[in-house]
Amino acid sequence: MTLTYPDDLQYLDSHEYLRLEGDTATLGISAFAVDQLGDIVFVELPAVGDTLETGERFGSIESVKAVEDLYAPLTGTVVAVNQAVIDNPEQIAADPYGEGWLVKVQVSTPPTGLLSAADYRALVEGA
Repeated sequence: MTLTYPDDLQYLDSHEYLRLEGDTATLGISAFAVDQLGDIVFVELPAVGDTLETGERFGSIESVKAVEDLYAPLTGTVVAVNQAVIDNPEQIAADPYGEGWLVKVQVSTPPTGLLSAADYRALVEGA
């Protein structure tokens, strides 16, 4: 499988991504993370109205191989949770950058120090 890293996203070295549209950010996990996890069987996400803090855990993803924590790339309030991935976690693997998003956040503190697609690709591919 060829892993992709869309240029319109920003990435964390812990493999979450962020798509910023105005003052709303969509968060998910990268194709690399999906590939490393294998079959995803469970997702724990915050509730609408919860506050995320930059660098802090906001949920977890469980696969047949491991349980990995999710870390917030910014500070803000959860405005939407993707119930479809909670009901069908395999949807994350099918379309991590589209239908497999995790939460949408109203940004209160803009993200800093995130990786571009090229920098993230270099990190995960060892280039």
